[in-house]
Amino acid sequence: MSRFRRTLVALAAVVTLVTGMLSGASTAVARTHAGPHPEVAGSSSGSLPVVSPTPQRLQRSGPDVVVPGRVEVVADGATDPAARELLVRTLRAHGADRVEIRATASGHAPLVVHLGPADRPGVARSLGDTEVPDVAEGYALNIDSTGHALGSVALGGVDAAGQYYSVQTLRQLFVPADDGGWRIAGVSVTDYPGMPLRGTIEGFYGSPWTHAERLDQLAFYGDVKANTYIYAPKDDPYHRDRWRDPYPAAKLAELGELVEQATAHHVRFTFALSPGTSICYSSASDRQALAGKLQAMYDLGVRSFSIPLDDISYTRWNCSGDQAKYGAPGRSAAAHAQVDLLNEVQRDFVASHPGVQPLQTVPTEYGDLTDTAYKQILRNNLDPEVLVMWTGTDVVPPSITVEQAERASELFGRDVFVWDNYPVNDFGQTAGRLLMAPYDKREPGLSEHVSGIVSNPMNQASASKVVVFTMADFSWNDGGYDRDVSWRQAASYLAEGDPAGVRALLVFFDLNHLAPTFGSQPWQPQAPELASRFERFWTAYDSGQRAALDELATYLDRVAQAPGTIRATVTDEAFLDDADRWLDATRLWGQALNEAVDVLTSIESDDAAGASRARDAMERFVKQAEQIRSVPGENRVEGQVRIGDGVVDVFIDQVIARHDEYLGIPPLRNLSQGRTATQISDWSSAYGAAKSVDGDLNNFSTTSGQESQPWWQVDLGSSVDIEKVEIYNRLDCCADRLRDYHVLVSEQPFTGTLDEALANPAVRSHHEAEQAGRPTVIEIPATGRYLRVWLASSVPQELNMAEVRVFGRGAS
Repeated sequence: MSRFRRTLVALAAVVTLVTGMLSGASTAVARTHAGPHPEVAGSSSGSLPVVSPTPQRLQRSGPDVVVPGRVEVVADGATDPAARELLVRTLRAHGADRVEIRATASGHAPLVVHLGPADRPGVARSLGDTEVPDVAEGYALNIDSTGHALGSVALGGVDAAGQYYSVQTLRQLFVPADDGGWRIAGVSVTDYPGMPLRGTIEGFYGSPWTHAERLDQLAFYGDVKANTYIYAPKDDPYHRDRWRDPYPAAKLAELGELVEQATAHHVRFTFALSPGTSICYSSASDRQALAGKLQAMYDLGVRSFSIPLDDISYTRWNCSGDQAKYGAPGRSAAAHAQVDLLNEVQRDFVASHPGVQPLQTVPTEYGDLTDTAYKQILRNNLDPEVLVMWTGTDVVPPSITVEQAERASELFGRDVFVWDNYPVNDFGQTAGRLLMAPYDKREPGLSEHVSGIVSNPMNQASASKVVVFTMADFSWNDGGYDRDVSWRQAASYLAEGDPAGVRALLVFFDLNHLAPTFGSQPWQPQAPELASRFERFWTAYDSGQRAALDELATYLDRVAQAPGTIRATVTDEAFLDDADRWLDATRLWGQALNEAVDVLTSIESDDAAGASRARDAMERFVKQAEQIRSVPGENRVEGQVRIGDGVVDVFIDQVIARHDEYLGIPPLRNLSQGRTATQISDWSSAYGAAKSVDGDLNNFSTTSGQESQPWWQVDLGSSVDIEKVEIYNRLDCCADRLRDYHVLVSEQPFTGTLDEALANPAVRSHHEAEQAGRPTVIEIPATGRYLRVWLASSVPQELNMAEVRVFGRGAS
């Protein structure tokens, strides 16, 4: 789907999103996971629906209340308009075709809903003994079956946002009645957020979200009780590189629409301006330009601002005036300059403009727990009102503990505001991936030590909803968070409660579960459910339990069928667009897995022809799946679409090995690991040629970059039969340097130029024009001892590779 079509689809979704989610999506999914859950104090009407985010306290208050055709909504001037509109839509979506708005109850309606401040007499009376929290954005809710023909509903907010959130909870309390109508679960709720700030920061590199995608996201945040959106797209030139320049009128109008949309869903639109790459801190004109840019946003209705100073250097100044005022560049000097700027913005702009929230910033040191001169100066001199963002113990931390958050807060002299780089997919290890594992490895209790958490999502806005849903759940109630329940709720949200859609989405989420860090190990594993099933299968199968094949086949059918089910049940067209290529790849990998089971079944039946047919089909599906790449231009780092990698492909390799064994063929092995490798030159000894045959995908070899047509080669020790080569590129700044290259195999050592090698009839060669992936699989049946990777470019450049695996059946 083109970006133009995506824009149209997402704009349409803005109109329908809220009403489309009013069908009580979570009610169709039974709770099957242990863990924290709302308290249920007995029920005359069955179990309670699951509510997301998990309320602080939810308990049975009495029987369910039937939704009649006529409902009175008691509201007044203090009732939040957004909450009232959402309430009316919710009631109408559940069978109330006559909804009357009144200042006082008539006393004749079968069902009365009181909506407004919790201390309004009618609301307070209907809340009864339900406790009203004394926390911003908190609310109380009570469903009562006494006092009216059918009952009453009380929705009382501590503030306007609390009223809105009470209705967001109410819409999840509708349960289907036996007669085809609806009931409202008879419960009382006392609820409030554990963290003041919850939401996202659009702070990734690569293609920014479209205007329509942002509008859609803001409506979604309202649904999940997230109250923060920070506008900070790195590739918006007016946010970063051209920060001094005013926005063009058309762009300014778009930003105004976003502010209005955010306000309508009780989301705080935070405008971030990132001047650090070029600002002269000592320049009065630069500070005036910054204040002018903020003023233009204030005039649009923005009441929250951020000055990020991340991903910049403090080893150089942008002007000579800063050298004169702050001294030689360095940690201390940079900190003093930044503190001066931030304090001035907080004092002269934020404090002088009514309604503006405290200033936010991202310090240059944002991802560690090391005390430095930079942090000391911020801690001792930065205005205590300024919120400081922190990403954890690394840019992408494997976990965040309470102890770490306490330490970070000590270092910066205030509760830190967590910028969590998940599920962002703009760095090398995420190439070709959607990240859909639920929020995890963030310790309960963080709400006592941080001011909030925002997710840095993916370039794919709607696909990010899976993780953002679960993060919103955690940041609302970290003590009551259950990752599995929340993950299922996210699936239910997208599938609008359709059981088949939920099951299919959970299968798809599992295949996109891997969450990398910049280190060698991911902080969430790939496809844990499927991996567990494969492990159990091989244990049972190798012990002679042939029924294990049928059990595995049933699940693998679900894998192959999941994309079709998702496309039939998920109405969020933008999500389907974001996931389109991954759904296609899932279908193909699923079909390959089905054929893999057929290979094993045929071996069991001693059907050699059937096993070979199934293997051919399996390998054909694998090859088709490996051709699917991420959408060009959307991600900063592109690559082959990854689905269950390290699990699905390993299982298929295991089946191939079983079939080879059945045929009496020696196993296919990696013949290059640990062998002698050389290259035209070394960038340094730390990046020698051996790094590409050491089995570690997280280091790499690099040539000096001084030669044209640089090469790398491995000596396999003896002449061997080669079937295929896997080349893994370097996943960071320089991955694109491995493109337009030749893979050559020779019995004799290579001599001369690339052209001479290509002209040699004794040399087998394969040309790849595209950038290598992770991996690029090259089928090059050949016999030889030496394998060389040779860049074709005549322009001097580096040759970078993480690993080269040469597979054959000989004895290396």
